[in-house]
Amino acid sequence: MSPRFRSVARAVAWRSIHNVFTNPALILPSVIFPLFFFTAFAGGLARVGDIPGFDYRPGYTAFQFAFVLIQSSAFGGVFTGFGIARDFEMGFGRRLLLAAPRREAILVGYMVAAVVRAAFTMLVVTVVALLAGTNLNAGGLDLFGLYGVAVLVNLAAGLWAGGVALRVRSIQGGPLMQMPVFLLLFLAPVYVPLDLLTGWIHAVATVNPFTALLGAARDLIAGDASTVGVAIAISAGLIAAFAAWALRSLRSAEAAGA
Repeated sequence: MSPRFRSVARAVAWRSIHNVFTNPALILPSVIFPLFFFTAFAGGLARVGDIPGFDYRPGYTAFQFAFVLIQSSAFGGVFTGFGIARDFEMGFGRRLLLAAPRREAILVGYMVAAVVRAAFTMLVVTVVALLAGTNLNAGGLDLFGLYGVAVLVNLAAGLWAGGVALRVRSIQGGPLMQMPVFLLLFLAPVYVPLDLLTGWIHAVATVNPFTALLGAARDLIAGDASTVGVAIAISAGLIAAFAAWALRSLRSAEAAGA
């Protein structure tokens, strides 16, 4: 990686991070939404943990904490896609393409910003969860793995949304960035374990890649790292596929003159 490549990536990342953390309208939704879901699911649905067959040892609050952590990380990537679309809509993206000798560095910079944004949200969610008495049985390595899985989810979602943003180059593409991620998240075992789902939702959740990612996060909270390998493999596949998609979209933006 050349110094010029690093320079462009660093500049793009810094600008994106600065814009987000100095504008409450950009940072607050990515924090408020996960906290709302955590409160609604862990608090309002706490009795679900008492149903027969629900045997998740850390308890229902921890069960939902894993989902909210993965969800907040994924939407950190999606919101970064919104930022890319906004930059191109305002004309800044075109100037970036003209100024950067290696256009791939632009995408890398945005993804670095996506990880930083997600890390901040995950920190807030974790602090709130601990204050709420969430039982985290995980050791140090398990927690590292938990947040590592969340970062991989963030990158996959960010590359998907970034690819859409570079194709559409308008904030009007927001629903297309958000809706597939939203559907994948909520067609996973959100409220109860996979074994307690029935009918078509069980069939869909079984083949949903987010089911394995969410399951690994919940296992890590319980101190079980046995499913991490599968989660990493699935994440790597998603990241590779969406990275190719985002790079093709970047070429499309270049060809269109943004």
